[in-house]
Amino acid sequence: MTPPAESDRAAESRSAPNQAEDRRHDGAQATNEPVPEEKRVSWAELFFDLVFVFAVTEVSTLLRGDHAPAGVGRAAIIFVPIYWVWVGTSIRANTHDITSRRQLSLFTIALAGLVMALAVPDAYHGRALLFAAGYWAARLVLGSRLFTGTRSTFSVFVVSMVITGPLLVIGAFVHGSGQVALWALAAAVDLATPRLLRTHVRQRLRVNGAHLAERYGSFVLIALGESVVTIGAPVAGDQPLRAGSLVAVAVSFAVCCGLWWVYFQHTAETVRRALDTAADQTDIIRTVLSYGHLLLIAGIIAMAVGLHEVVTAPGARLGWEVAGLLFAGCALYLATFGYTRRRMRQQVSPPDWSPPPSCCCSCPPHDSCPPWLS
Repeated sequence: MTPPAESDRAAESRSAPNQAEDRRHDGAQATNEPVPEEKRVSWAELFFDLVFVFAVTEVSTLLRGDHAPAGVGRAAIIFVPIYWVWVGTSIRANTHDITSRRQLSLFTIALAGLVMALAVPDAYHGRALLFAAGYWAARLVLGSRLFTGTRSTFSVFVVSMVITGPLLVIGAFVHGSGQVALWALAAAVDLATPRLLRTHVRQRLRVNGAHLAERYGSFVLIALGESVVTIGAPVAGDQPLRAGSLVAVAVSFAVCCGLWWVYFQHTAETVRRALDTAADQTDIIRTVLSYGHLLLIAGIIAMAVGLHEVVTAPGARLGWEVAGLLFAGCALYLATFGYTRRRMRQQVSPPDWSPPPSCCCSCPPHDSCPPWLS
């Protein structure tokens, strides 16, 4: 007869694998497919993200220099290729192990991203070719055999290699509205490709939900971090530090906290669960991650530019262009939040709307509205 202590240990040894097996298959019930092992974001990926901190800062600076609708459009056209390089790299890193050899490729893409960021201030003039070449180089590395394996397939990366990259390069040799038109077409091609090739992508793509959700959350943090720098930098050199400036910084930071609260308290974990349990992961990746986060980050950048102007002159009246960036950015962020929640959970829950950023919409964008009161 087995002693009680030994029988207990035997029962535990028999039940532990079964419990672990149950946990592994809980998330796979909706698809009847095995769930990938948990994957963590690597140090190499976090180092890669530092380049895009700089890139987002440069796009924000470009937008601060031209608040007019045309300037907003040009900044958006510049941001799409930068964002798309980050998206492609993050998905490749999710579906492939980052070996030492692939770390070298990751850093090569980071260098290409750094070149793009350096070109942003003069991308529509003397540095247009530098920007286009940086993008094309990054897409060529992403589409290389190092990531795709030995068999070549028609994919989103191939489209960027043979269509979008050359369009940007051709546009770099054209000046004025012709360049803007060609680059806008290139951005539209990049954005439309996942939708047009959705059947092909659905058959081939399977991602680790926890890792990919964390990667996209990190880009939201990049944009929020840039916002904090944007609202603090104008006041840091003030001598003496005025009370009005401190109030403007405090209110602006509270707005940034509200944006963080909306995403990381109500969206980040939902994204992971949606990816783990969705019957069609590619629908979540395309609509919620690729498209949805592009709009979320664009909204943050627009608000950051508006808040920068608020902090720079806290007692001045808001101009229409600055007010438009501030309120439109807030509206875009909250509307995208609601849209992504509906895509993931098929419902919009009123309590999920964040009071802090929604307060920004309580004051109409008018010249007579003090910016710090907005």
